[in-house]
Amino acid sequence: MSLIVGITGGIGSGKSAATAHFEALGISVVDADLVSRLIVEPGKPALAAIARHFGDDLLLANGNLDRAAMRARVFADPRQRHWLEQLTHPLIGEEIQAQLQASTSAYTILSSPLLLETRQKDLCDITVVVDVPEEVQLQRTMSRDSNSEKQVREIMAAQMARRQRLALADEVLRNDSTLEDLHQAVEQLHQKFLARV
Repeated sequence: MSLIVGITGGIGSGKSAATAHFEALGISVVDADLVSRLIVEPGKPALAAIARHFGDDLLLANGNLDRAAMRARVFADPRQRHWLEQLTHPLIGEEIQAQLQASTSAYTILSSPLLLETRQKDLCDITVVVDVPEEVQLQRTMSRDSNSEKQVREIMAAQMARRQRLALADEVLRNDSTLEDLHQAVEQLHQKFLARV
């Protein structure tokens, strides 16, 4: 396996914008958020277990998981969040491993909001934190997801504190300016990572 670069950041920090630019530069991105959706698709054992535990009201008419309802339920009750994590984290880990091993780019990005909180960080050679001030996180997430301030603050509170994330970062990508500035910063890191492979 080649060099693996972990990218994380709090909700609304701009991880997706950063990883999209790495992809545009020809780098494979394994996205833990996408993997977490994959493992709860209709017909998968995890979705059946969630429906048994929480009830069918968490399923949409088309059989998919109602992610917004699920999020509201588990962020309001830490015990329920713990139950869900016990179910999904091992499955997410297996799928991430498989996708990392299948990558053929010069290095591979593992993008995950829980990179530093889980053993996913052990898969990475370098850790990058996409960072913005907390008020920017709040405003971006409220406008993007149409969530209430209370719900966004609950999600932020459940994530690792900004100060801790920054202390664990090998590299910090600041994303409180323009998209062009973010792209330039990504390109600088890209050259740095290419020099290590």
